[in-house]
Amino acid sequence: MKIRGVMASMPRKFRLFVICFVLILNVGFFTGFSFVRVTTSLNSQGIEQNYLGNEDDENAEVMHFKKSEREILTLIHNHVLSLSLIFFILGILLYMCKVPDRLVSILMFEPFLSLLLTFGGIYILWKGVIWFKYVIMASGFAMVLSLILMSTLVIKCCLHPEKEVV
Repeated sequence: MKIRGVMASMPRKFRLFVICFVLILNVGFFTGFSFVRVTTSLNSQGIEQNYLGNEDDENAEVMHFKKSEREILTLIHNHVLSLSLIFFILGILLYMCKVPDRLVSILMFEPFLSLLLTFGGIYILWKGVIWFKYVIMASGFAMVLSLILMSTLVIKCCLHPEKEVV
């Protein structure tokens, strides 16, 4: 069965369904991203404090306590499972579009590497390897960028199915 580039032959209703899915998926993803912004201020110190606490900082505006092992493992478990499914579905949808092979290959696999580095990095940071907060920031940024690119390409493909979208 041929799946590559098949989005152009899909009925209009299915393509609209895909657009709705991708848009709602982005609402959910960026709601979660907003939560990350609030809890970490999107900086390395905020990431460190969110997982390791800041009880020793007398000048802290908001007190954070080190997450328990149970909290860390639950967070990693939930995010890796849900985000891997999100990127799997987006990868399939992207594969169904007329997008250059090299770009598809990168965007299908990069988010999984970012997932491992981001959430594995959170565990490594929690274990005390403080410099890993920079790996978490970089891989998290790459994951967000991948989601934006994949979503944009899939939506463009659904709107203009006969064109190559890049």
